[in-house]
Amino acid sequence: MAINVSSIFNNLKLARKLTLLLLLIFIVGITFSGIALANILNHRAEEEITSNAWLLIRTLDSVRSYTNADVTPQLQSRLKNDEFFPQVVPSFLTRKVFEQLKKSDNLYQDFIYKESMLNPTNLHDKADSFEASLVNKFRQNQNLQELTGFRFLNGKKVFYIARPLAITNPDCLKCHSTPDMAPKNMIKAYGAINGFGWKLNQINGIQIVSVPASEIFRNARQSLILVIGIIAIIFAVAIFTANLWLQRFIVRPIKQVAQVAEAVSTGDMDAEFEKVSNDEVGSLVEAFTRMKISLVMAMRRFEQHRNRSQKHDE
Repeated sequence: MAINVSSIFNNLKLARKLTLLLLLIFIVGITFSGIALANILNHRAEEEITSNAWLLIRTLDSVRSYTNADVTPQLQSRLKNDEFFPQVVPSFLTRKVFEQLKKSDNLYQDFIYKESMLNPTNLHDKADSFEASLVNKFRQNQNLQELTGFRFLNGKKVFYIARPLAITNPDCLKCHSTPDMAPKNMIKAYGAINGFGWKLNQINGIQIVSVPASEIFRNARQSLILVIGIIAIIFAVAIFTANLWLQRFIVRPIKQVAQVAEAVSTGDMDAEFEKVSNDEVGSLVEAFTRMKISLVMAMRRFEQHRNRSQKHDE
C-alpha cells in the first residue's frame, strides 16, 4: 500500500506534489487547531453561563437573606396569631422580585428560578423528579453546599446551580409543623394537607437557578465555523498563490530548460538556454548552458579529428 502511494506521488507533477503537501499540512493543522479552538470556545461559553447563573442566584439569595433578616421580623411583629401574609415568606418575595426582573429585562426571559420543596405549602413550588433527586443528594451529604451541571428542560439545554434549603429559625415551624399550629389565613389559602411535618435544620428543598445554555453554545459553534471558514479561505488563497508562483518561477523555467535540452539532444545546437533568475533554477540553466558549450566543443573536436583521419587515409 505504502509503495503504491509512493509510486503515485512520484509520478505526479511538481505543482500537484506541492498542492498535496499544502493540503496535508492544512488538514492536520485545521484538525488540531479546530479541536483546540472548540475546547477554548466551549470553555468560555461554560464560563459565561456559569457567571450568569451565579450572578442571578447570588442576587436572589441576597433578596432572600434580606427578607428573612429584616422584612419578615417587622411584618410578623404586626400580625395577630391567626393572621398570615405571604409577604413574610422569603421565598414569596424572592419569586416576586425574579418575576419583576423577567418583565423588565428580556435577557432573563428564559431564566428559571425556583425554590423546589419535597412537601411545599404552595404546590407551585413542588419539586419535580430531577429536583427531588438533588434534594436527596444534599440530605445524604450534609457537607454538600451546592450542585451544578447541565440538564434538558422543556427541550432546551440549561445550566443549573442548586443549593440546599432548610429551616434554621424555630419561628418558621409555626407554619410548617402541624396544621393546628399554622395561621388560619394560611390554611384557608393553601389547605391543611401540604407543607407540614417539617423539622428544624432538615433539608426540605433546594434553591435552584437554571440559565439557558443552548444559545450560548450555538454562538460558540457559529464562531468556530466562522473562524475555520476564514482559515480555510486564507489557506485556499495561499495554495492558489503558491501554485501560481511555482508555475511562473519554477515549473515554467524548468519546462523551458527541458525543451531546449530536448532540442540540443536532437542536434539543434542553435537552441539557447535562457537564464531568467539568479536562484537555483538560474544555476540549473547555467549548468545546462555549460554542458551545451562542452558538447559543442566536443563535437567540433570530434569532427576535426575525423576530418584529419580522412585526409590521412587519402
